[in-house]
Amino acid sequence: MTAKDEVLTSSGYIQHHLTNAQMCTVDGSFAFNHACTDAGFWTWHIDSLLFSVGLGVLFLFCFYRIGQKATSGVPGKLQCATEMLLEFVNGAVKDSFHGRNPVIAPLALTIFVWILLMNTMDLIPVDFIPEAAKHFGIPYLKVVPTTDMNVTFGLSLSVFVLIVFYSIKVKGFKGFVKELTLQPFNHWAFIPVNFVLETISLIAKPISLSLRLFGNLYAGELIFILIALLPWWTQAALSVPWAIFHILVIVLQAFIFMMLTIVYLSMAHEDH
Repeated sequence: MTAKDEVLTSSGYIQHHLTNAQMCTVDGSFAFNHACTDAGFWTWHIDSLLFSVGLGVLFLFCFYRIGQKATSGVPGKLQCATEMLLEFVNGAVKDSFHGRNPVIAPLALTIFVWILLMNTMDLIPVDFIPEAAKHFGIPYLKVVPTTDMNVTFGLSLSVFVLIVFYSIKVKGFKGFVKELTLQPFNHWAFIPVNFVLETISLIAKPISLSLRLFGNLYAGELIFILIALLPWWTQAALSVPWAIFHILVIVLQAFIFMMLTIVYLSMAHEDH
């Protein structure tokens, strides 16, 4: 069944919009979409890569240009908005991070703005970009990177690597091992129990970060798709209220991911 046939039914329409543009290698050559069904682990979601990297570059370029044009006098609208955002993130770091690390504030800013931009793609009408892509021979296209679990897990695993890195850097490898084996019960007899509990707690951090972001955005995207299946007069009555409500979800999920990253890294810097 082709993508053109799938959109004729409700289930096909939903499945079509929830399918990534995939690329893989089969028998030494590149293959796309349905040919990647049995390709295994190394299947690239090229739409998620395209939009996530593109939005990241857009974020860096815009902030660089605003920084280059910043003045000490009366700021313009973009400079004013950027300064407010910087103060907001800096305040969140000061309130939640109790160590000293110049990397945390830029990291928090990058996480918040990047995830916010990716989430905001969910407000674009579900058929707008995919239908335009069909004219260029691209049958499948998901424009919201955070509805792809690969992207959210990639973000959370990056934070996880930083947690482990700073835990070892601040406490030393011996201190990091002690943290895993002598908490919460500070006795050698409970070392196996402590290790299991602390290891589960450590691994749960990237899993909870990624699944929370993915689940909320995936559900929001699915509701937009279901609304698009309704008659046009019903779409007009439901899409705007849901989009207004979804703005809160978009901002809140970016904020939660940023705050939990700050808190986890603050815990990694605590030496006790």
